Amino acid sequence: MRLSAFIESVGVIGPGLANWPQAADVLAARAPYASARTVLPPPDGLPAAERRRTGPVVKIALAVGHEAVAASGRDATTLAAVFAASGGDGVNCHAICATLAGDDRQLSPTRFHNSVHNAPAGYWSIAAGARATSNVLCAHDGSFAAGLLESVCQVAVDGVPTLLIAYDADYPEPLHAVRPVADAFGVALVLAPQASAATLARLDVTLTDAQASTLASPELEALRTNNPAARVLPLLEVLACLAEPRRQGSVVIDYMPEVRVHIDVTMPEVSGEGA
Repeated sequence: MRLSAFIESVGVIGPGLANWPQAADVLAARAPYASARTVLPPPDGLPAAERRRTGPVVKIALAVGHEAVAASGRDATTLAAVFAASGGDGVNCHAICATLAGDDRQLSPTRFHNSVHNAPAGYWSIAAGARATSNVLCAHDGSFAAGLLESVCQVAVDGVPTLLIAYDADYPEPLHAVRPVADAFGVALVLAPQASAATLARLDVTLTDAQASTLASPELEALRTNNPAARVLPLLEVLACLAEPRRQGSVVIDYMPEVRVHIDVTMPEVSGEGA
């Protein structure tokens, strides 16, 4: 089965990647890549009390979500959302484990509610005033692909624009030794059922057993393999190059051990016609 959707905007944050315009220049080799620790901005849109309680994954999710929605021009309050991550707030998880390993095992309510996997979705609903439905899912290292499939299905079946937010952050030691995510990375895509003047590209998505696409840059390839959300990078590379003479491309994204996701990317004519 082939499913289709139209990308209207992108949000990105990661090591040496501050936003989508800068990341697009790096991925299209229009600018050099300078690896650096991810700089997480304050979680915009949250009240001061909530802002103080947020950890890295919430900051990542809000940063890329706000960027993608602003670039799309859509109303965040009515936009359905899919959140995908291989894990939760590692810093908070470490603090909970340390507390439980000590003599005083009483956990604060704030620690507890920030430990759940859907915490970023809850904070997004507050920060963006989002009232539409949201789904939160996890598929280990295939979490981005799982989120993309869920989002494209939602667009195709329900016929509604959908915001996909995928994110993962590193863990402190000793958790890092068993889950060595290198650094924080997040991506957001606004997907729509029909093409419009805002459309960046059309995606046609199928399942495949072909090997996942890789990146020519050793540093960017290391990022792709070291953070589950960064499995999106080959897709972003194609999107970044669509403005070049070639107006199409294909990539394969990691999903499950035996099956991956094949994505054909094309730049549609500016006619407003849908699939």
